[in-house]
Amino acid sequence: MKRLFLILPFIITQFASAKDHTITQKGKAFSESEITLAPGDNLIFKNDDDTSHNVFSSVEPMKFNLGIQKPGSEAAHKFDSAGVAELRCAIHPKMKIKVTVK
Repeated sequence: MKRLFLILPFIITQFASAKDHTITQKGKAFSESEITLAPGDNLIFKNDDDTSHNVFSSVEPMKFNLGIQKPGSEAAHKFDSAGVAELRCAIHPKMKIKVTVK
């Protein structure tokens, strides 16, 4: 039971300090070319474009696929693991953003 009380403040602090970061998609491009996050942070993708997007990463342990994101919508992904990944749009291959989690 003592271990739980020693670990609990660390767990609470880690989740309490998680932040939301927003990346806009417009003109078939991301608003940033790279971003650095802390573990537990959320990256929100806001589609301000007139076309759909599909943000994904194929890099483990940051592998995910947000699926089709229509104009005017938002989608988020939480980055729990440290590492570096290049995110892309499956519809527009030139769209990319480097995400570093540390």
